[in-house]
Amino acid sequence: MSKLTMKILLLLAVTCFSLRGFSQDTALKVLPPVWDLEACLQYAKTNNIQLKSLQLDKQSAQQDKLLAESALLPDLYGSASQSFNHYNMATNGNSGGLNYSGSYGLSSSWTLYKGGYLKTDIKQKDLSVQSANFAILENENDITLQITQAYLSILVDKESIIYNEDLVKTSQAQLEQAKRQFAAGSVARKVVAQFEAQLASDKYNLTTSQNTQRQDKISLKQLLQLPDAKDFDVVKPDTVISTGSITDLSTVQQYALQNRPEIKNAELGVQISDLGLTKAKAGYLPSLTLGAGMGTSYAKDPNYNAFRQFDNNFYQQAGLTLSIPIFTKRQNKTNVAKAKIDIAQSKLALENTKTTLALNTEKAYINAQNSQGQFASAAEQLKFNQEVYRIANQELKIGVANIVDFYQQRNLYVQAMQSYIQAKYNAALAARIYEFYLGTPIKL
Repeated sequence: MSKLTMKILLLLAVTCFSLRGFSQDTALKVLPPVWDLEACLQYAKTNNIQLKSLQLDKQSAQQDKLLAESALLPDLYGSASQSFNHYNMATNGNSGGLNYSGSYGLSSSWTLYKGGYLKTDIKQKDLSVQSANFAILENENDITLQITQAYLSILVDKESIIYNEDLVKTSQAQLEQAKRQFAAGSVARKVVAQFEAQLASDKYNLTTSQNTQRQDKISLKQLLQLPDAKDFDVVKPDTVISTGSITDLSTVQQYALQNRPEIKNAELGVQISDLGLTKAKAGYLPSLTLGAGMGTSYAKDPNYNAFRQFDNNFYQQAGLTLSIPIFTKRQNKTNVAKAKIDIAQSKLALENTKTTLALNTEKAYINAQNSQGQFASAAEQLKFNQEVYRIANQELKIGVANIVDFYQQRNLYVQAMQSYIQAKYNAALAARIYEFYLGTPIKL
């Protein structure tokens, strides 16, 4: 191999490696570092493995439908055989030799009538494709709710971090003030120690809230099935307060029972079972098949001429075959009985789906109502505790506050703030889940 050839191969290898690395880097850069809820939902619908699996199930159902449609067409098979026979020297003194022969042909069959089984099978397979599509929509709805809940959990964490950071800053300022007062001899060392302990507790709470956010981000990434990306964060909207009017329960239930994919899928299950019974009953009816074939053969003989034998031995045949089931060892009776059982099971599944959906919508309605009431109470509670805590801070600064009373008010403020944050996002989540049953897309 010449030096020039080696240089060219080396250059091609380096170029391929560089392009591969560039394509991988490009793929990684496609993922944004900060995600909003809409981007999370869209990414999950495109990349979720469970959804991809259901989409493959749909493709499989489509292939089954194509196969059922093709059953209405005639088939065509070709055949060929070639044999060789070697024999030893015969007793009459003739020398041994080799005989050979061959046959070739085409055959076709066409089912003209099968008790309506073929057309019914096409209808059933078409419904199975629709059912697979509704299964995808069901899974998309479930993933949407899971991602929304995980997303809002991160928003709760973000607000918790903000107010914990504020508490740490306040504790640090109070500790510095206490140290100055201790140096001036106006407070005891015990007061300084209490502020030091409170600052340590606030830092611990801040670290805990930061770790909780990291864990919740991992949970969201698992739902999105994102690759390991260190830079991942979510957009914090300006507000997620939800205090609007709540749609009455009967309207939401009526819409959900008529339009939700789980209901549509369960209804298709009943129709598929009904067609299964029709197919089972077709087993009692006769079937009519048209068959046709043609072929030729040849064999070595003393006057061997292959082409003449092909012409002389060429044959064509066609015929009708009527098959009438008389005794099938209970096969048809069992098929019909099992088909009826499938219908009963599918009807039970439909009723159970309707009941479950009605109860879920009612539960969502109650949660939406309660969460709005809790949010209003939490906002009012925070308002008053925030004012009392502000006054306690002022009293502490001028040295007229009792340290025990101050910490009592501080704890009440912290509890009120935590309740407010949790209630705010609970109300937002409950309202959006309830409206989701009405077909409203989830947005923040």
